[in-house]
Amino acid sequence: MATLTDTASYPSRAAASRNWFGKAEDWLDARGKGAWIAAMVLGFIFFWPAGLALLAYMIWSKRMFSSSTRSCARRSRQSFAMGRPTGNSTFDAYKADTLRRLEEEQGSFESFLERLREAKDKTEFDAFMDERAKRSADTSES
Repeated sequence: MATLTDTASYPSRAAASRNWFGKAEDWLDARGKGAWIAAMVLGFIFFWPAGLALLAYMIWSKRMFSSSTRSCARRSRQSFAMGRPTGNSTFDAYKADTLRRLEEEQGSFESFLERLREAKDKTEFDAFMDERAKRSADTSES
């Protein structure tokens, strides 16, 4: 079970950079739907607007109706993306090769986009210079 300081189960958000609300959300998520319900009931007991706010947040974020299997699936996808070894060396090698290839493709695509941007900028600049030269030629003829 993940703890508040276990940032490996939440790779997209480092615990140090999270605010108190995000940390509390992660802590409650790690303990399941029962913890959310307990927090909501305590909120109603001690300060009813807090309980109402928690209820609204649980409904809005779909925590009230989600199953625990969805959070397990999310954690397994996150652990795959983090690059943790699975114990199967062939699969780990395949995964490393695939991630390396995807990173290379991403780099190639980003350089392609940069070349496109430069070409577009050059075209726009050339059009501007042509229009400017045409305007100055028109004003000099008058």
